[in-house]
Formats: sequence, C-alpha cells, structure tokens
Amino acid sequence: MKPTLTSLSLLLITCFSMQASADTMIKMTGSGLCHAPDSPHYSRIKHYTPFDNMEACLAKGGHLPKHAQKNQTMAASFTKSTDHGSVLTDHVYSRQQFGKGWADLDHDCQNSRTEALIEQSLIPVTFKTPQHCQVISGRWRSPYSGMEIYQASKIDIDHVVPLKWAWNHGANHWTLDKRKALANDPANLLSVGASLNRQKGAKGLISWLPPINKCQYITRFERIVKTHDLTLTKKEAREYPQLERKYCA
Repeated sequence: MKPTLTSLSLLLITCFSMQASADTMIKMTGSGLCHAPDSPHYSRIKHYTPFDNMEACLAKGGHLPKHAQKNQTMAASFTKSTDHGSVLTDHVYSRQQFGKGWADLDHDCQNSRTEALIEQSLIPVTFKTPQHCQVISGRWRSPYSGMEIYQASKIDIDHVVPLKWAWNHGANHWTLDKRKALANDPANLLSVGASLNRQKGAKGLISWLPPINKCQYITRFERIVKTHDLTLTKKEAREYPQLERKYCA
C-alpha cells in the first residue's frame, strides 16, 4: 500500500524537515554544516551562507549536523513524490552519498570545483596561493543566463544532472565510487550564477530548463544520463524526445 500524503508529510517533518519550505532559510556554516531553524545551534550562527531549502544546501556540498543525521535514518525506505511521479528509494538521499564535497581525484590539490573553474574560464584564472589550489578570479559566462561573472566566490558549480535526481533514478543502488564519479564528472559540471542554479534545485528536464541554451542543456543532460546508465521513468522517456524536438529542431 502506498503511503498517504499525510503520512509522508508527518514522516518528513519528523526527519529534520528535509523538504523545507521556500520561505525557510537554511544556514550553511564555514565548516559545511547545513542547519535548519529547528537546529539547537541555529540562533547562535552569525556567519553563514543562506539557502532557500535543505536540498539546495546539501547539493552544494553541505552535510547534516550529527543530530539531524540520526533523524534522517528514520526516514529510510519510503516512497517519495517527485516532479515525474513516485519513485521507490532504498535510503534517504544526502549529498554525502556522493562523497564529502568536491573530490580531488588526481591528488594535485585542485578539487573538481577548482578544475571546472579553470577549464571554463574565458581568461586565465588567478589563484589564492602559489600552489594553485584555489581560484579567486577569472571570467565566466553562465550558460544558463549569459551573465558574466568575475569572482569565483560568486560562481555555483551546477550538476547538470542533479545528484538527488540521479539518486531517484538508479544511483541509490550504486556503489559509493560510482556515485562519486557522477558527482565529479567534468561533463556534469557547469559554472553558473547562483540564482538560477538554486531555482533549478534537483529538477529534471520536465520541470526546469534554463532561460537560454535550452537545446545544449537538454542534449548534455541526456548524454550524462546515458553515460552513467541512469533510468528514466516512462513519462520522461516519452517527453524528453519531445523537448529535444521542440528546442533542437
């Protein structure tokens, strides 16, 4: 029997408000902890990066405080509603299921975020230190808006195929190494402005497309899905080709 909307709502509220409402601010601390208003430390956090919801904070490399991680495990094995229907998951999604933040796979001190910034800048980047581990400036043109950005701190590295979306389309059954590969795949990383990236959240093609470059976005999304053997729902398998014909004809 499928759980009712009421029972799911109660379960999610109990489990640390993982689907926080749009008007609830999540505070990410400098150490990467994502605190919701019900956190015992919330009122004492003065220096933080704000997010509209918990999902957005986790998607940007944040992780839950210990008290929230305990609550999160209570929500395992339920059917969750997504933009394309119900999907049965074995565990609750968290960013840590795809590795703890950006990985430095080749151990050269430049993690996958830094490498994406270097590769996608239109001019040579400048680094914070002589070791070239952290980018501080360059020139990026967001493929979602066309806006040019010069400070690395104002760049979001977007997962074209969102990690939570991937989780609900088969990645929940993968090994950790395979999930890390998706999270750090250069083809899946784009330097974009923060506003549109957070508007996108974990949406698939049916629910969100960028204001510009829709065809390029659709084809890249579909290529990543195929490369990493993710599974589309019947609705997506039917509607994604229609989107391609509409925007790429």
